[in-house]
Amino acid sequence: MADDASPHPPSGGLTLVATPIGNLDDVPARALQALRAADSVLCEDTRVTAKLLARHGVAARLHALHDHNEEAEAVRLVKRMQEGARLALVSDAGTPLVSDPGFRLVRAAIAAGVPVTGVPGPNAALLALTLSGLPPHPFLFAGFLPAREAARAAEVARLRALEGAGLSATLVFYEAPHRAAEALAALRDGLGPARPAALARELTKTFEEVRRGTLDALAEGALADPPRGEVVLLVGPAPPPEAPPEAELDALLRRAMETMSRRDAAAHVAAATGLPRKQVYARALEM
Repeated sequence: MADDASPHPPSGGLTLVATPIGNLDDVPARALQALRAADSVLCEDTRVTAKLLARHGVAARLHALHDHNEEAEAVRLVKRMQEGARLALVSDAGTPLVSDPGFRLVRAAIAAGVPVTGVPGPNAALLALTLSGLPPHPFLFAGFLPAREAARAAEVARLRALEGAGLSATLVFYEAPHRAAEALAALRDGLGPARPAALARELTKTFEEVRRGTLDALAEGALADPPRGEVVLLVGPAPPPEAPPEAELDALLRRAMETMSRRDAAAHVAAATGLPRKQVYARALEM
């Protein structure tokens, strides 16, 4: 059945257009149509976007939109769209807004009632996730770790605390190649050296590589052979908590049941130990 949906930016609206993450031929046909139809293409670096458009014979008016001017430009751009302008938003590579500019503009457009649509396409985080050999879902995309050592360690500690509270997901990060070894070391120190992990670089390009191993091995490897190009780091889910000895579990339950109902005590101990609630409640019934 033919799809009669328009690929063009809505009249007086904004279209988010995903662009290649490396190989310039990885651009959807609808993306090119949307870029051709736009009155202006908003982009991080006009030189990068101009190269992509030239490769595919697209003539478009380019307008720089980046972290330094987005807040100031958002009001003016929304007004243009309210007056009927069709705008397309791209990042230098991949899906707009994903660790890239655009969120403030999209939020302003939605608040003003301006139509916002999108053309899906390449995304480095998702491609790396599927190539990593780690569980693909659930996953938590955390963007870039902080560049400074103390802040980076604090962020890793926060993620470890979330895991201690029950989070079980593959963690996905973007990282600059010159900080990959430092980031892997921080993840190793905060999450444990034996955690399975992966480092993906130069995805879709000639020298695409996915390194797989423990956090310890990848951290050492990044020191010995620093990666080049754009990097995605992935860490497998935290292992399930080890069950406490039966005597310890019984002691926890007895203490909890001194002030709680059996059901509430079981829920409390399950949360504290990470054990399944049904298992703890069954033990409470036995006691």
